[in-house]
Amino acid sequence: MHEALQLAALAVGLCEPNPRVGCVIVAPDGRIIGRGHTQQAGGPHAEVMALRDAAANGESVQGATVHVTLEPCSHHGRTPPCSDALIAAKVGSVVIAVEDPNPLVAGSGAERLRRAGIAVSTGPCADESRELNIGFFSRMQRGRPWVRLKVAVSLDGRTALPDGSSQWITGIEARTDGHAFRKRAGAILTGVGTVLDDDPRLDVRLVPIANQPLRVVVDSRLDLPLDARILQPPGRVLVYAAAPSDDRRRALEKLGVEVALRPSANGKVDLGAMLEDLAVARGINELHVEAGHKLNGSWVREGLVDEFLVYMAPKLIGVGRELALFGPLSGLDSAPALAFTRIDAIGADLRILARPVPSPSK
Repeated sequence: MHEALQLAALAVGLCEPNPRVGCVIVAPDGRIIGRGHTQQAGGPHAEVMALRDAAANGESVQGATVHVTLEPCSHHGRTPPCSDALIAAKVGSVVIAVEDPNPLVAGSGAERLRRAGIAVSTGPCADESRELNIGFFSRMQRGRPWVRLKVAVSLDGRTALPDGSSQWITGIEARTDGHAFRKRAGAILTGVGTVLDDDPRLDVRLVPIANQPLRVVVDSRLDLPLDARILQPPGRVLVYAAAPSDDRRRALEKLGVEVALRPSANGKVDLGAMLEDLAVARGINELHVEAGHKLNGSWVREGLVDEFLVYMAPKLIGVGRELALFGPLSGLDSAPALAFTRIDAIGADLRILARPVPSPSK
Protein backbone atom coordinates (compact mmCIF):
# COMPACT_ATOMS: atom_id res chain seq x y z
CA MET A 1 0.00 0.00 0.00
CA HIS A 2 2.91 2.35 0.63
CA GLU A 3 4.04 1.82 -2.96
CA ALA A 4 0.47 2.46 -4.14
CA LEU A 5 0.53 5.76 -2.24
CA GLN A 6 3.78 6.71 -3.95
CA LEU A 7 2.10 6.04 -7.28
CA ALA A 8 -0.94 8.07 -6.23
CA ALA A 9 1.31 11.05 -5.53
CA LEU A 10 2.33 11.01 -9.20
CA ALA A 11 -1.24 12.05 -10.06
CA VAL A 12 -0.88 15.41 -8.28
CA GLY A 13 -1.30 18.17 -10.84
CA LEU A 14 -2.58 15.66 -13.40
CA CYS A 15 -5.91 14.11 -12.46
CA GLU A 16 -7.97 16.95 -10.95
CA PRO A 17 -10.88 16.99 -10.18
CA ASN A 18 -10.56 13.23 -9.69
CA PRO A 19 -8.91 11.87 -6.55
CA ARG A 20 -5.25 10.84 -6.57
CA VAL A 21 -5.24 7.06 -6.52
CA GLY A 22 -2.50 4.47 -6.84
CA CYS A 23 -2.83 0.74 -7.43
CA VAL A 24 -0.42 -2.19 -7.06
CA ILE A 25 -1.32 -5.74 -8.14
CA VAL A 26 0.46 -8.62 -6.40
CA ALA A 27 0.48 -12.15 -7.86
CA PRO A 28 -0.31 -15.15 -5.63
CA ASP A 29 3.43 -15.87 -5.47
CA GLY A 30 4.13 -12.40 -4.02
CA ARG A 31 5.49 -10.70 -7.14
CA ILE A 32 4.30 -7.23 -8.09
CA ILE A 33 2.89 -7.64 -11.58
CA GLY A 34 1.04 -4.37 -12.18
CA ARG A 35 1.26 -0.73 -11.17
CA GLY A 36 -0.81 2.33 -12.05
CA HIS A 37 -2.15 5.69 -10.97
CA THR A 38 -5.04 7.93 -11.99
CA GLN A 39 -4.61 9.73 -15.31
CA GLN A 40 -6.14 12.98 -16.57
CA ALA A 41 -9.87 13.48 -16.04
CA GLY A 42 -11.66 11.29 -18.55
CA GLY A 43 -8.65 8.97 -18.74
CA PRO A 44 -8.10 5.59 -17.09
CA HIS A 45 -8.24 5.24 -13.32
CA ALA A 46 -5.49 3.63 -11.26
CA GLU A 47 -6.97 0.12 -11.29
CA VAL A 48 -7.31 0.07 -15.06
CA MET A 49 -3.76 1.36 -15.50
CA ALA A 50 -2.45 -1.39 -13.21
CA LEU A 51 -4.43 -4.07 -15.07
CA ARG A 52 -3.03 -2.77 -18.37
CA ASP A 53 0.47 -2.79 -16.92
CA ALA A 54 0.09 -6.42 -15.87
CA ALA A 55 -1.21 -7.36 -19.32
CA ALA A 56 1.68 -5.51 -20.97
CA ASN A 57 4.05 -7.57 -18.81
CA GLY A 58 2.36 -10.78 -19.96
CA GLU A 59 1.03 -11.50 -16.49
CA SER A 60 -2.32 -13.03 -15.50
CA VAL A 61 -4.09 -11.23 -12.65
CA GLN A 62 -6.46 -14.10 -11.92
CA GLY A 63 -6.39 -14.70 -8.16
CA ALA A 64 -4.09 -11.73 -7.57
CA THR A 65 -4.39 -9.24 -4.72
CA VAL A 66 -5.08 -5.64 -5.67
CA HIS A 67 -3.88 -2.89 -3.32
CA VAL A 68 -5.62 0.42 -4.06
CA THR A 69 -5.51 3.66 -2.09
CA LEU A 70 -9.19 4.53 -2.60
CA GLU A 71 -12.27 2.38 -3.02
CA PRO A 72 -12.79 1.36 -6.66
CA CYS A 73 -15.60 3.33 -8.25
CA SER A 74 -18.95 1.67 -8.93
CA HIS A 75 -20.68 4.20 -11.18
CA HIS A 76 -20.49 5.24 -14.81
CA GLY A 77 -18.89 8.69 -15.06
CA ARG A 78 -16.46 9.60 -17.79
CA THR A 79 -15.14 6.04 -17.50
CA PRO A 80 -16.76 2.67 -16.67
CA PRO A 81 -16.72 1.38 -13.06
CA CYS A 82 -13.32 0.15 -11.90
CA SER A 83 -15.02 -2.44 -9.69
CA ASP A 84 -16.45 -4.05 -12.83
CA ALA A 85 -12.98 -4.12 -14.43
CA LEU A 86 -11.56 -5.93 -11.38
CA ILE A 87 -14.44 -8.41 -11.38
CA ALA A 88 -13.97 -9.12 -15.09
CA ALA A 89 -10.24 -9.66 -14.49
CA LYS A 90 -11.07 -12.33 -11.85
CA VAL A 91 -8.75 -10.93 -9.18
CA GLY A 92 -8.80 -12.81 -5.90
CA SER A 93 -8.87 -10.03 -3.33
CA VAL A 94 -8.82 -6.26 -3.03
CA VAL A 95 -7.22 -4.28 -0.20
CA ILE A 96 -8.56 -0.71 0.04
CA ALA A 97 -6.95 2.07 2.06
CA VAL A 98 -10.08 4.17 2.54
CA GLU A 99 -13.72 4.28 1.41
CA ASP A 100 -14.57 6.73 -1.36
CA PRO A 101 -16.44 9.77 0.09
CA ASN A 102 -18.25 10.34 -3.20
CA PRO A 103 -21.96 9.66 -2.51
CA LEU A 104 -22.10 7.86 -5.87
CA VAL A 105 -19.66 5.28 -4.47
CA ALA A 106 -19.48 5.39 -0.64
CA GLY A 107 -19.12 1.66 -0.05
CA SER A 108 -20.97 0.42 -3.11
CA GLY A 109 -17.75 -0.35 -4.97
CA ALA A 110 -16.53 -2.63 -2.20
CA GLU A 111 -19.95 -4.22 -1.89
CA ARG A 112 -20.06 -4.94 -5.64
CA LEU A 113 -16.71 -6.72 -5.35
CA ARG A 114 -17.91 -8.80 -2.40
CA ARG A 115 -21.06 -9.83 -4.23
CA ALA A 116 -18.82 -11.10 -7.03
CA GLY A 117 -16.98 -13.33 -4.55
CA ILE A 118 -13.88 -11.16 -4.22
CA ALA A 119 -12.45 -10.78 -0.72
CA VAL A 120 -12.29 -7.13 0.35
CA SER A 121 -10.50 -5.53 3.29
CA THR A 122 -10.03 -1.88 4.19
CA GLY A 123 -7.93 0.28 6.46
CA PRO A 124 -4.18 0.13 5.78
CA CYS A 125 -2.72 3.62 5.22
CA ALA A 126 -6.19 5.17 5.44
CA ASP A 127 -4.94 8.39 7.02
CA GLU A 128 -2.22 8.83 4.40
CA SER A 129 -4.66 8.31 1.55
CA ARG A 130 -7.14 10.74 3.07
CA GLU A 131 -4.42 13.38 3.50
CA LEU A 132 -3.30 12.98 -0.11
CA ASN A 133 -6.92 13.58 -1.17
CA ILE A 134 -7.91 16.02 1.55
CA GLY A 135 -9.44 18.41 -0.97
CA PHE A 136 -11.49 15.66 -2.63
CA PHE A 137 -12.84 14.60 0.78
CA SER A 138 -13.64 18.25 1.55
CA ARG A 139 -15.53 18.74 -1.70
CA MET A 140 -17.50 15.52 -1.33
CA GLN A 141 -18.30 15.84 2.38
CA ARG A 142 -18.58 19.62 2.87
CA GLY A 143 -19.42 20.91 -0.60
CA ARG A 144 -16.42 23.25 -0.67
CA PRO A 145 -12.69 23.04 -1.40
CA TRP A 146 -9.97 22.63 1.19
CA VAL A 147 -8.66 26.18 1.64
CA ARG A 148 -4.91 26.47 2.16
CA LEU A 149 -3.65 30.01 2.89
CA LYS A 150 0.00 30.49 2.01
CA VAL A 151 2.15 33.36 3.29
CA ALA A 152 5.85 34.16 3.50
CA VAL A 153 6.77 36.07 6.66
CA SER A 154 9.74 37.40 8.55
CA LEU A 155 10.53 36.17 12.05
CA ASP A 156 8.51 39.09 13.43
CA GLY A 157 5.48 38.13 11.31
CA ARG A 158 5.70 40.72 8.52
CA THR A 159 4.73 39.82 4.97
CA ALA A 160 5.92 43.06 3.33
CA LEU A 161 7.29 46.53 3.92
CA PRO A 162 4.73 49.30 4.51
CA ASP A 163 4.73 50.09 0.76
CA GLY A 164 3.93 46.45 -0.09
CA SER A 165 7.44 45.40 -1.16
CA SER A 166 7.86 41.68 -0.45
CA GLN A 167 10.30 40.22 -3.01
CA TRP A 168 11.91 38.22 -1.65
CA ILE A 169 11.38 37.49 2.03
CA THR A 170 12.21 33.79 1.67
CA GLY A 171 14.84 31.95 -0.35
CA ILE A 172 14.55 30.05 -3.62
CA GLU A 173 14.14 26.70 -1.83
CA ALA A 174 11.04 27.94 0.00
CA ARG A 175 9.66 29.51 -3.16
CA THR A 176 10.13 26.24 -5.05
CA ASP A 177 8.41 24.35 -2.25
CA GLY A 178 5.56 26.85 -2.46
CA HIS A 179 5.15 26.04 -6.14
CA ALA A 180 4.89 22.36 -5.21
CA PHE A 181 1.92 23.29 -3.03
CA ARG A 182 0.49 25.36 -5.89
CA LYS A 183 0.72 22.21 -8.00
CA ARG A 184 -1.55 20.40 -5.55
CA ALA A 185 -4.33 22.92 -6.06
CA GLY A 186 -7.14 22.92 -8.57
CA ALA A 187 -7.18 26.71 -8.29
CA ILE A 188 -4.81 29.44 -7.06
CA LEU A 189 -6.50 32.57 -5.71
CA THR A 190 -5.42 36.11 -5.02
CA GLY A 191 -7.03 39.51 -4.60
CA VAL A 192 -6.96 42.44 -6.97
CA GLY A 193 -4.85 44.36 -4.43
CA THR A 194 -2.04 41.83 -4.81
CA VAL A 195 -2.34 42.06 -8.60
CA LEU A 196 -2.04 45.86 -8.43
CA ASP A 197 0.91 45.72 -6.00
CA ASP A 198 2.92 42.78 -7.34
CA ASP A 199 1.54 41.91 -10.80
CA PRO A 200 2.06 38.15 -10.20
CA ARG A 201 1.65 35.43 -12.80
CA LEU A 202 0.35 33.02 -10.14
CA ASP A 203 1.10 29.93 -12.19
CA VAL A 204 3.27 26.89 -11.47
CA ARG A 205 6.77 27.38 -12.86
CA LEU A 206 9.39 26.09 -10.45
CA VAL A 207 8.22 22.46 -10.50
CA PRO A 208 7.00 20.39 -13.47
CA ILE A 209 3.23 20.12 -13.95
CA ALA A 210 0.91 18.59 -16.53
CA ASN A 211 -2.02 20.97 -16.13
CA GLN A 212 -1.88 24.53 -14.82
CA PRO A 213 -4.38 25.26 -12.02
CA LEU A 214 -7.24 27.67 -12.59
CA ARG A 215 -6.20 31.20 -11.55
CA VAL A 216 -8.80 33.11 -9.55
CA VAL A 217 -8.95 36.81 -8.69
CA VAL A 218 -11.28 38.33 -6.10
CA ASP A 219 -12.10 41.75 -7.57
CA SER A 220 -15.34 43.30 -6.35
CA ARG A 221 -15.37 46.28 -8.75
CA LEU A 222 -13.33 44.78 -11.60
CA ASP A 223 -10.31 47.02 -11.14
CA LEU A 224 -8.09 44.35 -12.72
CA PRO A 225 -5.75 45.90 -15.34
CA LEU A 226 -6.27 44.44 -18.78
CA ASP A 227 -2.49 44.05 -19.20
CA ALA A 228 -1.96 42.24 -15.88
CA ARG A 229 0.44 39.31 -16.13
CA ILE A 230 -2.08 37.00 -14.46
CA LEU A 231 -4.25 37.30 -17.58
CA GLN A 232 -1.51 35.91 -19.79
CA PRO A 233 -1.05 32.20 -20.65
CA PRO A 234 -0.72 29.51 -19.48
CA GLY A 235 -4.00 28.47 -17.92
CA ARG A 236 -7.48 29.86 -17.46
CA VAL A 237 -8.51 32.87 -15.37
CA LEU A 238 -11.71 33.34 -13.38
CA VAL A 239 -12.63 36.64 -11.71
CA TYR A 240 -15.22 36.87 -8.93
CA ALA A 241 -16.86 40.30 -8.70
CA ALA A 242 -19.69 41.96 -6.79
CA ALA A 243 -21.03 44.87 -8.86
CA PRO A 244 -18.83 45.45 -11.91
CA SER A 245 -19.53 47.73 -14.82
CA ASP A 246 -20.71 46.03 -17.99
CA ASP A 247 -17.92 47.67 -20.00
CA ARG A 248 -15.18 46.26 -17.76
CA ARG A 249 -16.79 42.85 -17.78
CA ARG A 250 -17.01 42.78 -21.57
CA ALA A 251 -13.39 43.90 -21.88
CA LEU A 252 -12.18 41.05 -19.65
CA GLU A 253 -14.39 38.48 -21.34
CA LYS A 254 -12.97 39.58 -24.69
CA LEU A 255 -9.56 38.48 -23.33
CA GLY A 256 -10.98 35.05 -22.48
CA VAL A 257 -11.50 35.76 -18.79
CA GLU A 258 -14.61 34.38 -17.11
CA VAL A 259 -16.37 36.79 -14.74
CA ALA A 260 -18.68 35.39 -12.06
CA LEU A 261 -20.84 37.55 -9.81
CA ARG A 262 -21.07 36.52 -6.16
CA PRO A 263 -22.04 39.71 -4.28
CA SER A 264 -22.47 39.89 -0.53
CA ALA A 265 -24.62 42.30 1.47
CA ASN A 266 -21.63 44.60 2.08
CA GLY A 267 -20.84 45.02 -1.61
CA LYS A 268 -17.84 42.68 -1.52
CA VAL A 269 -17.47 39.22 -2.99
CA ASP A 270 -19.23 36.58 -0.89
CA LEU A 271 -16.36 34.21 -0.08
CA GLY A 272 -18.63 31.40 1.10
CA ALA A 273 -20.72 31.54 -2.08
CA MET A 274 -17.52 31.65 -4.10
CA LEU A 275 -16.24 28.47 -2.41
CA GLU A 276 -19.50 26.69 -3.13
CA ASP A 277 -19.29 27.70 -6.79
CA LEU A 278 -15.67 26.54 -7.05
CA ALA A 279 -16.57 23.14 -5.61
CA VAL A 280 -19.93 22.41 -7.18
CA ALA A 281 -19.67 24.09 -10.57
CA ARG A 282 -15.92 23.75 -11.17
CA GLY A 283 -14.80 20.66 -9.27
CA ILE A 284 -12.06 22.39 -7.29
CA ASN A 285 -10.70 20.16 -4.53
CA GLU A 286 -7.92 22.32 -3.09
CA LEU A 287 -7.88 26.11 -3.20
CA HIS A 288 -4.46 27.68 -2.72
CA VAL A 289 -4.71 31.29 -1.50
CA GLU A 290 -1.85 33.76 -1.96
CA ALA A 291 -3.31 37.16 -1.14
CA GLY A 292 -2.60 40.33 0.79
CA HIS A 293 -3.24 41.10 4.45
CA LYS A 294 -6.73 42.51 3.88
CA LEU A 295 -8.14 39.56 1.94
CA ASN A 296 -6.28 37.16 4.25
CA GLY A 297 -8.02 38.88 7.14
CA SER A 298 -11.40 38.24 5.53
CA TRP A 299 -10.63 34.54 5.17
CA VAL A 300 -9.57 34.34 8.82
CA ARG A 301 -12.45 36.45 10.10
CA GLU A 302 -15.02 34.26 8.35
CA GLY A 303 -13.39 31.06 9.57
CA LEU A 304 -12.84 29.71 6.07
CA VAL A 305 -9.15 28.72 6.28
CA ASP A 306 -8.56 24.98 6.65
CA GLU A 307 -4.77 25.12 6.69
CA PHE A 308 -2.08 27.77 7.01
CA LEU A 309 1.09 27.27 4.97
CA VAL A 310 3.65 29.68 6.41
CA TYR A 311 7.22 30.11 5.22
CA MET A 312 9.19 31.95 7.90
CA ALA A 313 12.48 33.64 7.04
CA PRO A 314 15.23 34.29 9.64
CA LYS A 315 15.08 38.05 9.25
CA LEU A 316 13.39 41.00 10.93
CA ILE A 317 11.42 43.65 9.07
CA GLY A 318 9.97 45.79 11.85
CA VAL A 319 7.19 48.09 10.67
CA GLY A 320 5.37 46.41 7.81
CA ARG A 321 2.28 44.53 6.70
CA GLU A 322 0.89 41.72 8.79
CA LEU A 323 -0.09 38.19 7.81
CA ALA A 324 -3.80 38.93 8.09
CA LEU A 325 -5.66 42.10 9.02
CA PHE A 326 -8.59 41.35 11.31
CA GLY A 327 -9.83 42.22 14.77
CA PRO A 328 -9.27 43.80 17.21
CA LEU A 329 -10.08 40.86 19.46
CA SER A 330 -12.00 41.34 22.67
CA GLY A 331 -9.45 39.17 24.47
CA LEU A 332 -6.81 36.51 23.95
CA ASP A 333 -9.37 33.80 24.62
CA SER A 334 -11.15 34.79 21.40
CA ALA A 335 -8.02 34.38 19.26
CA PRO A 336 -8.35 31.66 16.59
CA ALA A 337 -6.54 28.61 17.96
CA LEU A 338 -4.25 26.63 15.67
CA ALA A 339 -2.38 23.35 15.97
CA PHE A 340 0.98 22.87 14.29
CA THR A 341 0.82 19.77 12.11
CA ARG A 342 4.32 19.97 10.66
CA ILE A 343 7.43 22.16 10.84
CA ASP A 344 10.34 21.62 8.44
CA ALA A 345 13.50 23.45 7.44
CA ILE A 346 13.34 24.41 3.77
CA GLY A 347 16.71 25.87 2.84
CA ALA A 348 17.39 28.72 5.28
CA ASP A 349 13.68 29.12 6.06
CA LEU A 350 11.04 27.24 8.03
CA ARG A 351 7.87 25.77 6.57
CA ILE A 352 5.04 25.68 9.10
CA LEU A 353 1.75 23.90 8.52
CA ALA A 354 -1.02 24.67 10.99
CA ARG A 355 -4.73 23.91 11.12
CA PRO A 356 -7.54 25.47 13.14
CA VAL A 357 -8.46 23.68 16.33
CA PRO A 358 -12.21 22.87 16.30
CA SER A 359 -14.12 24.54 19.09
CA PRO A 360 -15.73 22.21 21.69
CA SER A 361 -19.17 23.15 20.32
CA LYS A 362 -18.22 21.67 16.94
